[in-house]
Amino acid sequence: MIDTLLTLIETLLKPFGFDFMLQAFAVGALVATVGAVLSCFLVLRGWSLMGDAISHAVLPGIVLAYIAGIPLAIGAFGSGLFCAVATGWVKNHSRIKEDTVMGVVFAGMFAIGLVMFSKTPSDLHLDHILFGNILGVSSEQLWESGVLSAIVLVTVLMLRRDLLLVCFDPSHARVIGRPVRTLTYLLLSLLSLAIVAAMKAAGLVLVVAMLITPGATALLLTKRFDRMLVIATSIAVGSSLSGIYISFFADASPAACIVLIQATVFVATLVIRGLRQPALSPIK
Repeated sequence: MIDTLLTLIETLLKPFGFDFMLQAFAVGALVATVGAVLSCFLVLRGWSLMGDAISHAVLPGIVLAYIAGIPLAIGAFGSGLFCAVATGWVKNHSRIKEDTVMGVVFAGMFAIGLVMFSKTPSDLHLDHILFGNILGVSSEQLWESGVLSAIVLVTVLMLRRDLLLVCFDPSHARVIGRPVRTLTYLLLSLLSLAIVAAMKAAGLVLVVAMLITPGATALLLTKRFDRMLVIATSIAVGSSLSGIYISFFADASPAACIVLIQATVFVATLVIRGLRQPALSPIK
């Protein structure tokens, strides 16, 4: 009985004996934290599709950066920011609604990226770009993600009240003298930077869920924004660590496991919360 128990404990602790797993846990926690914080603002602003748009639109920038011989993160950030700015410009100069513009812009840029990728000889793997390779993250990439994540988190936390006001009630923010347009583009820039930080871990496709699900789940559980940030971060980090851990034994994609756990938590919260009480009042 004791031998069986010791064997079980040894098996359960096995993932912590590999350096690549420890690095995966670290980068997963970083990416989850940044995604969770930004997801709260995106959900309140109604910009859930913006994360999807920018995450797909960075592909042309990655290919151009590879051709130019510069860090891929620079190309990805520039391409994502261009997508955000182009979406805002078209929306302000046409009668087309914002979600429609985002769909057209990101689909077009993603298609351009795919064509450029197919015509550019390289050792890049499209699967790693689209779906991530968190188990293959190097120490250098871990530091890169850490620095970018720190920049995003510090900026968001310092300006969280102004950003919250712009997301929740931009008209009131404009009346009291807040630079709404500047703060809006700042939030889009931070979103692009966060996607670049998460690109190697979660990939361009699955990072979308990490920028939406934690905030949506937290919104079901609280009507206070500070609590929403804490709950979303806890859910995201917990899902990230447990998803990576489970993927080790299931021999499955870590990013996919993370997203599946987040989706499961959201559905469970939706069912339980929906049965117990009516819709929550607006965020404070």
